[in-house]
Amino acid sequence: MPGEKVIRVLVVDDSVFMRSMLRSALSSQDDIEVVATAQNGQEGLKKIEQHSPDVVTLDIEMPGITGLEVLETIMQKKPMPIVMVSTKTQAGAKATLDAMRLGAVDYVAKPLGDKSTSLESFRTKIVDTVRAAAASNRATLGKNGSALGNILKPETDSCVDPNIVIGIGISTGGPATLHKLIPCIPKNFPAMVVTQHMLAEFTGPFAKRLNAESKVEVKEASEGDKLIPGRVLIAPGDKHVQVRRRAGSLIAHIDTGPKVSGFRPSVDVLFESLASTVGSSAIGVVMTGMGFDGAVGVRMLKEQGGITIAQDQETSIVYGMPKAAAETGFVDHIVPLNDILRCLERSLKKIKVSQPALG
Repeated sequence: MPGEKVIRVLVVDDSVFMRSMLRSALSSQDDIEVVATAQNGQEGLKKIEQHSPDVVTLDIEMPGITGLEVLETIMQKKPMPIVMVSTKTQAGAKATLDAMRLGAVDYVAKPLGDKSTSLESFRTKIVDTVRAAAASNRATLGKNGSALGNILKPETDSCVDPNIVIGIGISTGGPATLHKLIPCIPKNFPAMVVTQHMLAEFTGPFAKRLNAESKVEVKEASEGDKLIPGRVLIAPGDKHVQVRRRAGSLIAHIDTGPKVSGFRPSVDVLFESLASTVGSSAIGVVMTGMGFDGAVGVRMLKEQGGITIAQDQETSIVYGMPKAAAETGFVDHIVPLNDILRCLERSLKKIKVSQPALG
């Protein structure tokens, strides 16, 4: 497109087929140029030095230097947007989560088999993900992203109302961001439900990792799970999670309905359920991610008296979802990642009485 900056991409993959597919999918776009390909990690590192690409797509499983080793080297020397190309296997999920922790912006799962629908979905996904990666904030990349800062933990330690629920919506850059945030949450914090755009094969292992590192209990949400203080529920991949009231308790309802705002799970679905079920006892937080999921939901929350928060641009790995939410005019607070828990603490003090369910 005339006048539009072209995204320069390096493709690193040991499979001739995958290199060809990635090159074909990306080069078909006017705003993307594949400047080079590499067939192994060693060659990839040399071509990164040679071409200084805007984005690197990186295979995880390669002979010799693995994708994770390449990623770690890049993040130590010169952090740049990396998109991992992984499998949906258990080993692939583990390696992908390791990559997110090391600073990869996002990942795309390799297509299963040679079905045309699977291949076409992969082509669309890799293009969208590379564009999101190119728009990422380099200051937040890597283990020591300078813009993220250290999480400021809540200053008080008091009992919480069981009717209060905090909903978090997050996407691109979410795994690394949540790995910083959730381990800092104290045990006595209100129930949380997190909608992270992630593959179904990855949400369970991701929740288990967070659980092992955190004071609160973190688990992939299942139908009927109770929302209680000290528990964080992660929406299962490819399924919406809603908050309902059943027999006097707040519970998670899992829904396989159509995509909303382009996603399943959708932040808007979660926020709408919070607005209708707990109303002014709800707090909605929109964090790093591409797109606009959550923008409709913050309005619904505000209309029912809830409190809304968005992550700021400086600390968002991708400032898409928080920007869309903020632009609605229905966000109460725009804060950096390190201040989100303190902002939640201040917001909790404004919820003075237990609110009965509205639905």
